[in-house]
Amino acid sequence: MIPRSMLRASRLCSRCYATDTTTTPPMLLKIRKDMKTAMQNKDSNRLSVLRSLLTQTLNASKTSNPINTDMQILALLRKSASASRAASEEFKGAGRADLAEKEDLQVKIMEEYAGGVVTMSDEQIRGAVEEVLVKMKAEGIKIQVGDLLKRVFAPEALGGKPVEKADVARIARQILAETP
Repeated sequence: MIPRSMLRASRLCSRCYATDTTTTPPMLLKIRKDMKTAMQNKDSNRLSVLRSLLTQTLNASKTSNPINTDMQILALLRKSASASRAASEEFKGAGRADLAEKEDLQVKIMEEYAGGVVTMSDEQIRGAVEEVLVKMKAEGIKIQVGDLLKRVFAPEALGGKPVEKADVARIARQILAETP
C-alpha cells in the first residue's frame, strides 16, 4: 500500500507544461506600446486604429492561422488600409467628407506602421530567385512560375525571411520573361 504523502508528491511531480512558446512579433510590441502613448495623448484616431489592429490579431490567434510574424502583421495592415480606402471612397460618394477624412487619416496611420516593417530588397529577392532558377536548370526541370515559386519559398531559399510574396512572384515572372 502506498502512503498518502507519496501519492500527493507524485501528483505534484507529474504536471505537464506546454513547451510551445511563441515570441511576440516586434511590430505587435510596438503597436501595444504606441497604443498606451495614444491613450496618454488622447489621440483618438491613432487609438482606434491600434485597437482595431490588436482586436484583429486577437481574433486571428483564435483561428488555425495566428499572427506570429511581422509579415503577417504587414498583410493585416495592408488589408485594413485597403478596406479604409474603400470606405473613404464610399463616404466621398455619399457626400460625407467628414467621415471620408477620418478614414483617410486612419489609412495614413496604417501606412506609417506598414512602412516600419523591414523586408528584403528587390535585389536580394532577385538574387535568391536567380539562384533557384540556375539550380532548376541544372537539374533539367521544366521551369514554370509555380514550380519556381515553390522552390523559392522553401526553407533553404527564402522560407522564413521577411519577404512579400507578391514582390517575389513579380520578380520571378520578370526573370522568367527575360530568360530564353
